[in-house]
Amino acid sequence: MRQRRLKHEINVVPYIDVMLVLLVIFMATAPAIQTASIDLPSVGKVAQPPAEPLEITVDADGRMWMIDRALGNTKVTVGRLELAERIKESQAKNPAQPVLIAGDKNVKYEAVLNVMDELQRAQVAKIGLLVQHKNRGSS
Repeated sequence: MRQRRLKHEINVVPYIDVMLVLLVIFMATAPAIQTASIDLPSVGKVAQPPAEPLEITVDADGRMWMIDRALGNTKVTVGRLELAERIKESQAKNPAQPVLIAGDKNVKYEAVLNVMDELQRAQVAKIGLLVQHKNRGSS
């Protein structure tokens, strides 16, 4: 009598059958699933849209401009002494108006920090820095 040789292969046919049965079940039940609806609460007062920012631009030479986005992008040259005063005047009309500082790439870091320090001493609440996004493809 001859001995039987063992096969060292995995029979995948039963796994394929199970997978096809599950696929048919999911395809049959997917249209029956309903999305949930959420009843959102209502409020009496609608939130106001964010205010257009004041933009302080510091160029490589240290000159500063103030651009008021709320007044149609008017660009005004300002000095360090009058900067806080002009921002206070503008924020008196709209206290929620943020101030953004844009420093030239070649300006000294200290010049931008001096502007920020001046605004903090004048108790300007919302101060931010503008940056430009790098393209991932360029170096």
